[in-house]
Amino acid sequence: MFNTLSIHQFLLRALDKLGIDEPTRVQKRVIPLALREKDLLVSAETGSGKTIAFLLPTFQRLLDNPDNKMGTRALILAPTRELARQIFDQCMDVGSYTQLKFGVIIGGESFQKQTTLLRRNPEVIIATPGRMIEHIGRGTVFLSVLEVLILDEADRMLDMGFSEDVLHIAKQCNQQRQTLLLSATLNQKDIKGIASRVLNDPEVVSLNTVRDKHGNIEQQVLPADNNGHKTQLLNWLLDNESYTKALIFTNKKTEAEILARALLDGGQRVGVLHGDMDQKQRNLVMQRLHRGHIKALVATDVAARGLDVQGIDIVVNFDMPRNGKDYVHRIGRTGRAGKKGIAISLVSKPEWNLMIGIERYLQQQFRRRSIKSLEGQFSGPKKVKSSGKIVGSKKNKNKKISDRSAIKVKARHRTKKQIGKRRIPSNRSASEISGTESSNENIGRIWGRVKKKD
Repeated sequence: MFNTLSIHQFLLRALDKLGIDEPTRVQKRVIPLALREKDLLVSAETGSGKTIAFLLPTFQRLLDNPDNKMGTRALILAPTRELARQIFDQCMDVGSYTQLKFGVIIGGESFQKQTTLLRRNPEVIIATPGRMIEHIGRGTVFLSVLEVLILDEADRMLDMGFSEDVLHIAKQCNQQRQTLLLSATLNQKDIKGIASRVLNDPEVVSLNTVRDKHGNIEQQVLPADNNGHKTQLLNWLLDNESYTKALIFTNKKTEAEILARALLDGGQRVGVLHGDMDQKQRNLVMQRLHRGHIKALVATDVAARGLDVQGIDIVVNFDMPRNGKDYVHRIGRTGRAGKKGIAISLVSKPEWNLMIGIERYLQQQFRRRSIKSLEGQFSGPKKVKSSGKIVGSKKNKNKKISDRSAIKVKARHRTKKQIGKRRIPSNRSASEISGTESSNENIGRIWGRVKKKD
């Protein structure tokens, strides 16, 4: 129970209103350590309740030690605008019975309005690194009295190229602060590098690794011939599977747009989310999904990072992700908070070896599946290696050629044309050439050569 964790009554009252009774594993481990104001390096899967794990002790600290100094007291950095907004919403829920003030600072919104917000001196700021760097550069935010710095989904921030921004922001903060760094994995080299520079003698809380099996998620593979066949399979899944919301991943923005249009033509209630959309468009799509106006969302990895949408029952990989880390991130959008979910990967023949590589990376085997009415020509490879990858012949580049006469030498057409003709040095100008070469025809030919040389 949360009341055994020395949590303020205002916070307990908010948790009770939210229907949160029992702390999760990560909350049991993180909250007591954070309340002792220790720096923490935390590894926990998505949907484990880690947001509340860092919000509760942070709010507790701010409530126990009221401070009227100007400046931000707690800063939470998130990799994406969507995640920053979701954390802000949770701040509003958990802090609803307190006098704490919160603000969200993200790109795509009015800089002037954010400056006005910062002048009101909110205790807690949730921000994306890029926009926070801009405010630091303009002197509109003050971090010299910061008490708590939280880096949420730090591995995603590094994947998106924010490592230098994060270090610059940390350098501007009060050096006596408490810092919490949360990541899906601690094995990433860059995570250890950042941790060594922003954390002070941290406690390590590692609840799982990226390879840990998602017990609440059934992972399936559905073979497909091509993108057209995949679209047919996807329409069937959306028509026949039981779900409240579905999230569909593509690897490219253009593919997301094309697929969304195809699904709309098939009668599906679907929206699209990718990096080229402005903040107003993103917000509108997310509102439509939350309100149930659409049931499925086609998204790219960058756009979907940090999404925490309640009720996602199915995740579909229309394109296989490029690596195991992205796969784990995608399927982690379902099966959250103890609920069941399904992750289905539509795999064509060129993607088969990539899928096998992800299975080996996770040390798991996904369940093979087929839809009888839509079976295609590719139902899986007929011959595989011991690793499960497709058997294929590799050309031996070092193969010796016994018959040297078999080697064909390409004869250039230009070379054939010049046989028997006197070669003219390329460093001679047209005016230096005499005799028959001074004719208009030859001069044109020579200048053509000079231009080619240039």
